[in-house]
Amino acid sequence: MKLLAFAASSSKKSINKQLVIYASSLIEGAEVEVLDLNDYELPLFSVDKEEELGHPELARAFLSKVASSDAVMISFAEHNGSYSAAYKNLFDWCSRIGPKVFQDKPLVLLSTSPGARGGASVLAAATTSVPFFSGHVKASLSIPSFYENFDVERGMLKNEELKIKLIEAVNQLRGLPPAA
Repeated sequence: MKLLAFAASSSKKSINKQLVIYASSLIEGAEVEVLDLNDYELPLFSVDKEEELGHPELARAFLSKVASSDAVMISFAEHNGSYSAAYKNLFDWCSRIGPKVFQDKPLVLLSTSPGARGGASVLAAATTSVPFFSGHVKASLSIPSFYENFDVERGMLKNEELKIKLIEAVNQLRGLPPAA
């Protein structure tokens, strides 16, 4: 299985990137590609910018990565209860190329934050909206209190109950047929 994984964050020290790297490593035998949203930085989307620039190559490249994968795993950073600007901007550009941004791929959606809700608001928004853009949410999970539950040095969850829930979530991607 070819798994595309990324954190919906532009932070170089993203805890969501740490989480998605760990979570994607739990799928044995998967060929994992971890993207960095900083490699897809685009001008702030507007209709005027779209008229000027058309459909930027970076947005096309991102959609090509989705197309070549069998499944997608995203860990969402929560900024003021919503998506990070980096993710939302890339998503807006991609959705203008075509509304089927997730291209009928199965997805596991995650979130984490230093707080007790673990990015639950942005995860709820993503879980609700992804199906409208041709994504099939197989599982979603919020990891609260990141620094209490994640061993940063070892790059893994130290909370066994959350680890079991995460394994159950990522296992929803097992046994998927390869991308066409």
